Amino acid sequence: MAIEIVLPDSGRVEVTDTFRPGGRALNGLGDSVQAPLHWSSLDSALVVLDSATGVSIATTVGTARLQARSGNLFSNPQTVRILERLDSVRTAGATRDTVFVTPVPPATAADSLSDSLSVQAYAFGGTPGGRRVVYAFTIFPDSGSVVTFLPNDTVLTSSATGIAAARLQLRPGPVPDSVVITATMRHVNGTLVPDTVTFVVEFRP
Repeated sequence: MAIEIVLPDSGRVEVTDTFRPGGRALNGLGDSVQAPLHWSSLDSALVVLDSATGVSIATTVGTARLQARSGNLFSNPQTVRILERLDSVRTAGATRDTVFVTPVPPATAADSLSDSLSVQAYAFGGTPGGRRVVYAFTIFPDSGSVVTFLPNDTVLTSSATGIAAARLQLRPGPVPDSVVITATMRHVNGTLVPDTVTFVVEFRP
């Protein structure tokens, strides 16, 4: 026999959240067999609340090992990564910018790039580094203008500051009056952090 374990959310959970693993006992052919599992944590950062289901609560940022047992058979310990709990996301700079798309003396070339659209994530348990900020845009008027984000529409927060930043670039083609950009974040379980940061970039001749 063997024990197969499946961890939700790629084995990640935010501190103070509950975490429910999946598991089953397998026979020598790899088929599932009816055998109850009993769960335990090998580290204090993750506390098992129900040994029959494996439901646990994350108490401290870091890593913890989770193990299942069926009779005298033990699974390999599975590592759970416990992250800071995202609390909010706020602007970390100006929320409005004006881009002049024709040269303004003494400039020699038109501008097509906005200033940094910076956001800062706040969390319980420490600085939320390496967390995804997703940028999206709406063009006014909807004239087929082409814009894109640099370096990308998804940026990771800094491990030192919790700040992420992107810039909006106008491609050749129709010039919009303005572009509204939203920046959002999600918890590791997929739910949205309540705050949305909104930026407005205006384009002028």
